[in-house]
Order: sequence, then C-alpha cells, then structure tokens
Amino acid sequence: MKIFPAVDIRGGQAVRLLRGNYDDMTVYASDPVSVAVSFRQAGAACMHVVDLDGAKDGTLANFDLIGRMIAASGLFVEVGGGIRDEDRIARYLDAGAGRVILGTAALEDPDFAERAARRFGDAVAVGVDAKDGRVATHGWLSVSEVDSFEFCREMHGRGISTIIYTDIACDGAMQGTNLPAYRRLGEIKGLNVIASGGISSLGEIKALSEMGVYGAILGKSIYTGAIRLRDALREAGE
Repeated sequence: MKIFPAVDIRGGQAVRLLRGNYDDMTVYASDPVSVAVSFRQAGAACMHVVDLDGAKDGTLANFDLIGRMIAASGLFVEVGGGIRDEDRIARYLDAGAGRVILGTAALEDPDFAERAARRFGDAVAVGVDAKDGRVATHGWLSVSEVDSFEFCREMHGRGISTIIYTDIACDGAMQGTNLPAYRRLGEIKGLNVIASGGISSLGEIKALSEMGVYGAILGKSIYTGAIRLRDALREAGE
C-alpha cells in the first residue's frame, strides 16, 4: 500500500482543518516546501497536496507554491483543490504533478470527469468527500444529496481509476478512520481506493493494507507525532 503524507495549503501555509471546518484550522508550517522535502528525507515516494483556498473559491491560489513543492521534493505528487477544467489539469501535469484530483467539478459535471479520464488517463483521480454518506463539495462547505458510494461506482464506470475517499467526520479528529467504508469500496473491482481522514495508528494502516486498499493519506497523525512517517511506510510495505 502506498502512503501519501499530506500538505493542505491555505494562505501559503501548511495547515490542517478539523472535520473540514475552515474556522477550526491549525497552522503547522509556514514553509510547505520544506515540509515536502522532509517527507522525501523520511523515505516517502508520494505526497498528497490540497489547495484549500482553491477548493473554496475555485481559483489556483497556490499554484506556484505547489509547483515549487513538486520540484524541490522530487516526489510523486497528487494535487487537488480548485481544478475545474481541462486547462488546469494540463497546467498541473506540466508543472510536474503525477496525478490531479477532481472534486466539486466531477459531481457537478460527471461528463467532464469522463472526458478528463479519456484525455489524461490515470493522471486524473476523483476526490469523494463524504458527510453522513453524501458527497460534499466546494471545500466541504456544501453537502449534496448524492450517495457517496454510488458516486464512486459511477466515476469508475466513467473511466476514473483512482478515488480518494474521505469521511469528513473522521478528518483531523485523530479518532480513527472509517474502516467499514473502505471495506465496502473494495467491492468495486478494479478501482484504486485511497483512504483519507482520521488514520491515527499503525494498526489502521495494517488493516487498510490487508484489505487491499491502494493507498492511505496521513495528515494530522504525522504532524502531531502520533505516527512516525518512517514507521507508516514500513507498516505499509513501502
């Protein structure tokens, strides 16, 4: 299983939100580039980056900063936040990103996600952020009536090979992740699922790996020291 240490960016800083609440934010580093480099030094091969400003307002607020993080770290980087047309996908891929994550745009226009998958292949993923089983959008500020699991099935049927699934209730809470959700998603054959939100122990990493989950995102757990990144990589078999 692949481990994706995470950097969420707001106002040019590395931050974490609690359950997606922009008003409950902790700043962990003023220099996200140095954070990215530290992940590489710890042995990571991948990184997950979200432009929270972009997710909220649809701009590429931190595009240049993320480009510097990619270049400085040399990691395989997946990027999300504010990516709502093919031009933005292409710009991030040209900047060195390995994969671009569609969120709100995929829900509002599933045909766009399908076109993007045809054009960019595995370099396009969809982030499915769930609140009470429904898909949340616009930086988690709105919640749709769309069932999150059915939406994952639809996206896979439209050619999306990778889903990043986050249970918002778990995210940043350090109280464990939603293991039953990932077990259920494992029933969608051929879909690469990346678990996100609330992973706070090596035991959970082991459980996800044993279920056959493709990847796991670690955020607050590594910033607080609850999990050492090197230990997580070892537990995941990287």
